[in-house]
Amino acid sequence: MPKNDLDKTDLEILKNLQADGRLTNVELATKIELSPSPCLRRVKQLEESGVISGYQAALNRKAVGLDMTVFVEMRVVKQDRARVMSILEQLTNQSEVVSCHLVSGQSDILAEIVVPSLEAYDAFLSDFLMTLEGVEDVRSNFAIRTLKANGPLPLQHLERSDQ
Repeated sequence: MPKNDLDKTDLEILKNLQADGRLTNVELATKIELSPSPCLRRVKQLEESGVISGYQAALNRKAVGLDMTVFVEMRVVKQDRARVMSILEQLTNQSEVVSCHLVSGQSDILAEIVVPSLEAYDAFLSDFLMTLEGVEDVRSNFAIRTLKANGPLPLQHLERSDQ
């Protein structure tokens, strides 16, 4: 389902599921003022088209002992595709890496890493990040306080004026 095929009802489904992914179909149908069968059909279409890519529980990092968030910027020595792809694959296979982006600017890669402590990050940096072949520079930015994380995606750009 291409993004321009999303109508007002689809957007309402997406907004409600982003706010509470545990809504039952009946609860969702009531919230968007649609009967349960067509609501379920629409949710299935959104899932099958890849607009809804999955469901997961949002955990409180501190409550599970992950007290440190580090944003790591990396620069690759020589930017050939194979080397960059290898580094990205290695990064995304680490459970400590919760997001990873290929970026433009002074860095080539930006990764968000969560660990229990400074000592754990030191070990991750020394034992893993600094051993990645082709990484020229690693810069660590420590989050002092998180004000917003894992927020819902903004969807207002998909709203058409003719709906």
